[in-house]
Amino acid sequence: MRRIVNVLVWALVLFLAPGAAFAAADGTAISGLGIGAGLAVGLAGLGCGIGQGLTAGNTTAGIARNPGAAGAMFTNFILGMVLIESIAIYGLVIAFLLQGQTGL
Repeated sequence: MRRIVNVLVWALVLFLAPGAAFAAADGTAISGLGIGAGLAVGLAGLGCGIGQGLTAGNTTAGIARNPGAAGAMFTNFILGMVLIESIAIYGLVIAFLLQGQTGL
């Protein structure tokens, strides 16, 4: 439990430190749009990597069990990979939209 709290505290420090470091002289700080853009791409990539790994592993196991159904499984595999990869593209689009903001 202590280790989890330690990791959470350090993560909070690492997220808040750039805002304090780049604060302007008039007291205003930059917004978290850069952090949001990074999280959008990072979490989308993480989720897609996990999904693609599970999909590829299960498809390979299914083809190994029943080689006769490889054609139908491969078609569904490619379709699933395309849909999973679209999530990463959505994350990239969100990151570009956040980077285009002037600051809130």
